[in-house]
Amino acid sequence: MIADHDHGTGDYVVQKIFIGAALWALLFGLPVCADAQETKKVPRVGMLITGSASTHKNRIDAFRKGLQDLGYVEGKNIAIEYRYAEGTRDRYSGLATEMVRAKPDVIVVGSTSFAQAAKQATSTIPIVVGGAGDLVGAGLVASLAKPGGNLTGSTEISPDLSGKRLELLKEVIPKGSRVAVLWANFPGTADEDEVKQTEVAARSLGVKIQSVGVQDPKDFDSAYGGMTKDRANALIIIQGSLTNFHRGRLVKLAIKNRLPAMCENSSWAEEGCLVSYGPNQLYEWRRAATYVDKILKGAKPADLPVEQPTKFELVINLKTAKQIGLTIPPNVLARADKVIR
Repeated sequence: MIADHDHGTGDYVVQKIFIGAALWALLFGLPVCADAQETKKVPRVGMLITGSASTHKNRIDAFRKGLQDLGYVEGKNIAIEYRYAEGTRDRYSGLATEMVRAKPDVIVVGSTSFAQAAKQATSTIPIVVGGAGDLVGAGLVASLAKPGGNLTGSTEISPDLSGKRLELLKEVIPKGSRVAVLWANFPGTADEDEVKQTEVAARSLGVKIQSVGVQDPKDFDSAYGGMTKDRANALIIIQGSLTNFHRGRLVKLAIKNRLPAMCENSSWAEEGCLVSYGPNQLYEWRRAATYVDKILKGAKPADLPVEQPTKFELVINLKTAKQIGLTIPPNVLARADKVIR
């Protein structure tokens, strides 16, 4: 009997120990699980913007919309950090280095020069370009089909469109024989290539090009003064970090000097540029979100082909035409994708 009683007591003790251990595991396990949920890694995207939050609002919003379409909600399952160069090229390198130190999962940029700065700052963090110039010519990718390295995205192939812009401007002003080209005069940039491409196209169209380079906003007034002095009939403004950041002022100066201006995309036409022709930049920024999604899911930038633009827009601002006393030919107006009245 005693033996049986001792055996029963042993089972009871074992059960008590087992239950106690289970309770302790449960008690200590819950906080561990909670911590695991709280510390679940939220992917982080770093955005390097050439301008400011206001000048690039449409593009940033397009990128966010692209992320939302893919199931990402900023502040919930994805985090975005922003750095703004405020139109100052000298800040690119420092901001790129600062962003790399923050260790985001992907860096998104929107210009060739900023892409170069980011590429110099890191060879490991993936970089997505939301629309830039000649990425191959700039040495940022090996080829469009096989980028190699840590950078991919979209190219605007803007220099290839320079001739088309001049042709359209010539249609708007058939008697125009002298066209000023305003550009940010920083050697080795895509802007310089566009000037050369425009000069090539001008020879076949019988147009004389007046190259007007600027490096600082204080150059703008004298630049327009020079155009007027040399009797330019029209103006092409090449988009760069400096000119894009100050596009509102540049467009107002064109109107003030009654110069019909051709610009590179719809954001300029919306500011008051007479005509714009170029890739749909908002579409390209939405596409940047697709690249980010693929990379976050394990794809390597080296294996993601660089996309060339497939959507182009001709936008005409009739309000500006009226201000400068110009009538847009009906055949040009009929081809416009958007007319601002």
